[in-house]
Amino acid sequence: MEAQTLKATNLKLKEFFVHQLRDIYWAEKKLFNALPKLQEAAGTPELKDAFGQNQHLTQTHVNRLEEVFGMVDEKVNPGTCPAIADIVDEGVDAIGETNKGTTQRDTGLIFAIKKAEHYKIATYSAMINLAKNIGFRPIADLLGVTLAEDKAADALLTRIAETNINYALN
Repeated sequence: MEAQTLKATNLKLKEFFVHQLRDIYWAEKKLFNALPKLQEAAGTPELKDAFGQNQHLTQTHVNRLEEVFGMVDEKVNPGTCPAIADIVDEGVDAIGETNKGTTQRDTGLIFAIKKAEHYKIATYSAMINLAKNIGFRPIADLLGVTLAEDKAADALLTRIAETNINYALN
């Protein structure tokens, strides 16, 4: 009976993992599509470059997630992620509610993308832990690369935000 319960638990945990995989896949694709608009709206060359780098990195994340779908024998099939949809809308709203080239606009854009990065960091951290515990060590390692990249992207955005705000205040 114990082995049967363990197998059922592992199956349920795999199903949950796949659900989360679909969620983050949709989120990455949504961000990939939104970043060009945010990049165009950014006021400083540093922020424009950061959004461009982030879009390139996001495509890499999408490709990696497609690889993970194959590793768990699942079709690439996005779910939906209302949290990221709302965050992207927040970034788009910042464009409409602020003046072009202002620190206020750049700050609003940075807020939105940092929220997205933090969502992704939390999701990837939890997925890595789950993957390790259900025997998907190679997947955990692959997602660990993405997690490190998202943490670096978040740190870059923090540096840009601090520079922009300090410049505006002086």
